[in-house]
Amino acid sequence: MSVEIKGLNEECGVFGIFGTPDASQLTYYGLHTLQHRGQEGAGIVSTDGKTLYQHRDRGLLAKVFADPTELKRLVGEAAIGHVRYGTSGHNSIANVQPFLFRFGDGDIALAHNGNLTNAVTLRQQLENEGAVFQSDSDTEILIHLIRKYINEGFIPALKKSLNLVHGGFAYLLLQKDRLIAALDPNGIRPLCIGRLANGAYVIASETCALDIIDAKFVRDVQPGELITIDQDGLHIDHYTRQTQLAICSMEYIYFARPDSIIHGVTVHNARKRMGKLLAKEHPVDADIVIGVPNSSLSAASGYAEESGLPYEMGLIKSQYVARTFIQPTQELRELGVHMKLSAVRGVVKGKRVAVVDDSIVRGTTSKQIVQMLRNAGASEVHLLIASPPFKFPCFYGIDVSTRSELMAAHYSVTAMCERVGADSLNFLSIDSLVKAIDVPDVGDAPNGGLTVAYFNGKYPTPLYDYEKGYLKSLNAQERLARKENVR
Repeated sequence: MSVEIKGLNEECGVFGIFGTPDASQLTYYGLHTLQHRGQEGAGIVSTDGKTLYQHRDRGLLAKVFADPTELKRLVGEAAIGHVRYGTSGHNSIANVQPFLFRFGDGDIALAHNGNLTNAVTLRQQLENEGAVFQSDSDTEILIHLIRKYINEGFIPALKKSLNLVHGGFAYLLLQKDRLIAALDPNGIRPLCIGRLANGAYVIASETCALDIIDAKFVRDVQPGELITIDQDGLHIDHYTRQTQLAICSMEYIYFARPDSIIHGVTVHNARKRMGKLLAKEHPVDADIVIGVPNSSLSAASGYAEESGLPYEMGLIKSQYVARTFIQPTQELRELGVHMKLSAVRGVVKGKRVAVVDDSIVRGTTSKQIVQMLRNAGASEVHLLIASPPFKFPCFYGIDVSTRSELMAAHYSVTAMCERVGADSLNFLSIDSLVKAIDVPDVGDAPNGGLTVAYFNGKYPTPLYDYEKGYLKSLNAQERLARKENVR
């Protein structure tokens, strides 16, 4: 398998609730708060204790539930929901979650955030054994594995299945009388537990989804945990004890909302510290500091505060355009930059501008922002990136599964600076990134309990189906470094 294949990758949001009459309505609110994690599809499945009810479709959540009767139809005191961004297969209704499967021994719904690194191998094995897939999403694999071992009982079958899937994953499963959550052994994707005043439990990708429904944060789901919520309350179990915390650092850098808290770290605070450390590592001669809305504003304010330069609003973002990083095609990304950003001429004209951005992935946005600021009259444009150079693919659920599309994988910082047209370009170091995020109580976990493989190529898990193609993408020096790391 080539690493150039667009793997079954998703950056999604999940939300589940158990024990309240307005479960579907609260799930809608939670998903609305998680809309930044995916805009291609949305859905909710509910249960009244006897039957599971489903509605899903392509598009934004508000479009999917534009007809209010659809939400009212999802009755019951428990529900799970999903907002989808898929980079694989077709943007068809078949791939929109939560999936709902009806079996003679009980129905089950499934929602998933992440990506399985052995999905191709598992799917081929299951198909050879007679499994018939209804989608081309790796999410469906878990259900077929559970059915393979169902004679052992549902929970034993689920545990065995979770030990067979590898990669980064956060699963929510809904049966008629219980809600189940599971997190991968490295906790790569975020998942947290909250509780309403009426005693209902909530599980969501980010704490901001708890806040919107006034749920009190209880705890993060830990790596390898299996959480069950039923009429008797919350039950904590494990499907594996072989765990090692490695939270996706891109959650803090880009994906999560600034008001979310992941493993004890407020995202806004982490981003602001990234900006402060960036100012210490790379001071520039500039008149003003501006941030690229919205995910870079926290880092920009930190840079300005540490450097003593005035912080200005030099770029304006239209709030009605989706995020370009997770647009499905390059053409849409380039069009999206023009549609979503505008330079404030009266702020930047005649100024030496220090622009703080969260990352450079493909380089599309950076090049156009620099040109936009020059067109608006900026005398100099210094680009400062509040994360290290993104050199290596992500195989755990972000839309960067090929190395060919990563600018930093092919060009030096000097060459990147020339290509984007900036007067200077500087990146935050990996050490400062880890220091800025500062996850508490990580023990001896490497890299402060973070996945930083996108910057140094050292992945916390085996790559399985991606390994052969990934190795082909490395140069001789990188192959040697990887060989030494594997030892």
